[in-house]
Formats: sequence, C-alpha cells, structure tokens
Amino acid sequence: MPAAAPTNGPLAGVRVLDLSRVLAGPYCAMVLADMGADIIKVENPKGGDITRAWGPPWAGDEATYYMSANRGKRSIAIDLRDPEGVAITKRIAATCDVVIENFIPGGADKLGLGWNELRAENPSLVYCSISGYPHDSPEAPLPGFDFAIQGEGGIMSITGDVDGAPMKVGVAIADVTSGMFAANGILAALFAVRGGAPGRRVQVSLFDAQLAWLVNRGTEASIAGWEPERFGNAHPSIVPYETFPTTGAHIIVAVGTDLQFRSFCDAIGSPELGTDARFATNPDRVANRAVLIPLLQDGTSRFAPAALLAALAERDVPSGPVRTIPEALAAAPYALQRHSHPTAGEIDTIRSPIAFDGAHLTSPKHPPLLGEHTRELLLEAGLSAAEVDDALAGPCSQR
Repeated sequence: MPAAAPTNGPLAGVRVLDLSRVLAGPYCAMVLADMGADIIKVENPKGGDITRAWGPPWAGDEATYYMSANRGKRSIAIDLRDPEGVAITKRIAATCDVVIENFIPGGADKLGLGWNELRAENPSLVYCSISGYPHDSPEAPLPGFDFAIQGEGGIMSITGDVDGAPMKVGVAIADVTSGMFAANGILAALFAVRGGAPGRRVQVSLFDAQLAWLVNRGTEASIAGWEPERFGNAHPSIVPYETFPTTGAHIIVAVGTDLQFRSFCDAIGSPELGTDARFATNPDRVANRAVLIPLLQDGTSRFAPAALLAALAERDVPSGPVRTIPEALAAAPYALQRHSHPTAGEIDTIRSPIAFDGAHLTSPKHPPLLGEHTRELLLEAGLSAAEVDDALAGPCSQR
C-alpha cells in the first residue's frame, strides 16, 4: 500500500470550511484535502451528510458512498437551524481561507452564511458555490441533481446502444466533474489572493460542467452544426475504435492510424481487409463502417481474448481488456490508499490521481465519523471550555 501522504502538501496551511453535502461539494473538498488542506466538514447532528445512509454496501456504520468523497476531513456537528449554531459556524469561517457550499441557491444567504456576509468578516475569503444551474441562467433558482443534469445536458443522447434507450453514465459524472472544476477555480482564486487580490467568489454549476466535458461531441454541434449520434462503444470519427467479441470476453481495439489498422487486420488473419481500397484511410473506414465492422468482428471472434491481446500488443495496436471494477482494482493495488477506520477497520479508498514529484499525495485520514472532531474544532474556534459544553448540549448535540 502507498505510504501515508506527507504533511507538507502544496496546500498545507490552507483551511477550508466545507458546508456541502452529497457529492459535488464533498468531492471538491476531498481533492483539496489530498493536497494538504485542512478540511472542516460541517454536518447536521441528526444523521449528518445524507450519503452516510446511502447504502448498501456498508462498512462499519457507514455507507461506502459517503466514504468515497470524505477522506482527509474533520467532522463537526452543528445544527445550522439554530442561531447559536450559525454564530459558531461564522466564527470558524472567519479563520478559514475557503468556504464551499452547495445549498439550494439562496440557502446560504438565508442562514446568514452567504458570500457577502462572510467576506465582510474575512475580506480575503475564497467562497465557492456549487449549484445545479448557472447563476446567470433562467433556471438559476432551481435545485439540480446529477441524473436530471445528464439528461438535460445532452450526454444521455449519445450514451448507450445505437438503437437503445438514452443512457446515463454509470457514475454521477456531472457531480464529480463539478467538484473537479470547483477545485480548479478555488486554486486559481487562492493563487490570486496570495498575490494580493481581494477574496473571490467561485461559482460552478452541474449544468455548465456537464456541457464542458462534452468536449469534441459538444463542438460537433456548436461549430459544425451537427446533431451528434449515439455510437455505443464506437467512436464517431475513428474506425475501428470500439469493443470486439472474442471466444470469451469482449476486448477494446483503438486504432488511430492506417498502419495500426493494417496491423490489426494481420493479427486477426484478415490481411486482405488492410489492403482493401474501401478501408484504406480513416475517412474511408468511417464512410464504410457498416461494412467493415462485421468483417472485423468475424475475425476477432475466432480468438481467445488473451491470445488476441498478445498478438495486438506484438504489433503495437492499441488494445486492452474490458474489466469489472474489482478486476481493475486488483490489477492496480498501488492505486489504493489504506485507512484505519474506527468502526469499519482497515479500508481502502482510491488514491488521488495527482502526483507531485512522483508521489501521489492522498490523505491517510479516514472518512470521519459524524461529529468526530466537534470538541477540538470548537476549541480551535476560540470557544471556552464552558462554551464548548454549552454547544455540545445545544446546537452541536447529537442526542
């Protein structure tokens, strides 16, 4: 297993108040935690982040869903419906460099935890709001959730079988990418503030994030005026670039050049396809996709998957297996971060993909129990011992 992340990550000393819940905001905060930031996760004393209950599967007393986006944080239980709880939260915010929230638009302002109020006490604050829809759109006041955003943002129209029903991505990808974009925005704002600029408000919406990661498929519509089609596992502009059957599992073949195409044809014992004028160049193959692909499938279906992958590797044809998630993790034990959890024992999360000087800085701190750090964080906020006892009996009570 990887060694514990160093304590001198690039964000060491940065303090973040995480008022968010579910996935986009928590994932954003976890990205910052892995780079060394101190993340203070505020949770409702009665149940905490709702993803704690989003099981099965479970590990100890927690849903693994919650564990996926909350390592490296400290949890404080505060009832934000209680004025005293809001007052405590403001005291903590005044000590932080960053605040992250994903309330329904206007919700943080109603609580007295909005951008204008918090920056009045902390002018250099970076304040990140993650919403369902862009702040400058007609839908701005509406709540948003990943599945709806995938549908409204176009990705479902190009995902799934060619003649099948619209299909969402297998993870909450609009949430995850929103968290990534938000982390990028926060880092840019911190860079500006450290250079002497005033505090910034960073705003990211699930809908904007969804449109942004359409990338080339989006510009097919915005530049070329096309309506992108659904191609299943195939590529709209490159052929052959999809899954192919074998005597066992399907494999992936991702041909990128004409030479690779000819090598693919040689590997499956069909060299004549590589010299056929109908398939000589990629534009030819795209135009004749419907003819070519069944011929290639006939060839690959005669091979065992391991044998065909070996033959393709020998010829430098990009290819690979189609793994289940357990198979993918088993093939990459180096990509797991081990944590000692108070109720679940030894658990593994998937490490940060970002490496600095060869080291993947991934927080070794376990996803916290609800309110696990309430007392220490209240004391850090400057409350006296008596005030802490009052808070634990009041807005921070989990009873």
